Amino acid sequence: MTTPPIQLQDNLSIRPARANDQAFLTKLHHSSRDDLRLLDAEADFIEALITLQQRAQNEGYGHDFPNALYFVVEKLGERIGRIVIDFGAQEVRVIDILFIPAARGQGYGASVIRSLQHAAAQVHTPLTLSAMHSSPQVLQWYLNLGFKIVATQATHSALTWYPPGLSPNHTAITH
Repeated sequence: MTTPPIQLQDNLSIRPARANDQAFLTKLHHSSRDDLRLLDAEADFIEALITLQQRAQNEGYGHDFPNALYFVVEKLGERIGRIVIDFGAQEVRVIDILFIPAARGQGYGASVIRSLQHAAAQVHTPLTLSAMHSSPQVLQWYLNLGFKIVATQATHSALTWYPPGLSPNHTAITH
């Protein structure tokens, strides 16, 4: 029996990723790695590198967030993205969110994040995530959604959104 999708705004839904989503998830990851396609190398080598990078990313998530849940984002039943979430004891952590190229910049990410903010508010828990310094527009996007920078590392900033009434002194676990 499959878990029914959770309905969000804008005709979006999320559901747990299934084995038959693997080809979509691989294609989705490959669509996000234009940075590696800039390398001066053969196309086959670059595609193999992207595949290795995806495998390393998945293994890293599994190691760092063993309880993470992987969801597929759909619009009217069509797969348009994925989100990886860890529901911890003291926080809800967005590990990764990614959309197909045609769905980027359409406001779907904001709808998903706002839904997660609503869910976090219901359980009085902060919503946390990281944003890479190499993507200042993404960092600004999260700030516009109400996140605050709580720590800065060499490559990324840790951000937290606190539900109304929850103190920023709440002890969230950050990775």
